[in-house]
Amino acid sequence: MYLLEQELARSRMDELQAEAAAASRARRLYLARRAARRAERAVRRAARASAAVY
Repeated sequence: MYLLEQELARSRMDELQAEAAAASRARRLYLARRAARRAERAVRRAARASAAVY
């Protein structure tokens, strides 16, 4: 009986670790996309500023 409980606990721990890893990947992806959008906006702003000078 103790072995079964231990196996269930280990299985649950594995599930939780997998969920945490997936959440971490999702957050990194979200942050990377947000940074890319910011960079695109900065490039457009720089291009407009450059065009305004000439």
